[in-house]
Amino acid sequence: MRIAKPILLVTTPIGLGVGLYEGWRLAGGLVFIMAALMLVIGVAFGTVVYTIRKERREEEARKQAAESRSPAPPDVGT
Repeated sequence: MRIAKPILLVTTPIGLGVGLYEGWRLAGGLVFIMAALMLVIGVAFGTVVYTIRKERREEEARKQAAESRSPAPPDVGT
């Protein structure tokens, strides 16, 4: 994953750009529909990532709040 992630981060936008260019050459104005579809998919993906991160933050906050509310165990044997 250490090598794959940077490669994907670089090649994906390049591939999208090349795809839009080729779409413009082949179909002209239909490339706007392709771009709109890519935008919708990107927004959907971003929304899923945002929701997962938000829920993870809320869960960690609840966990910390529960830990701070629980009383300390009594000292036994001192």
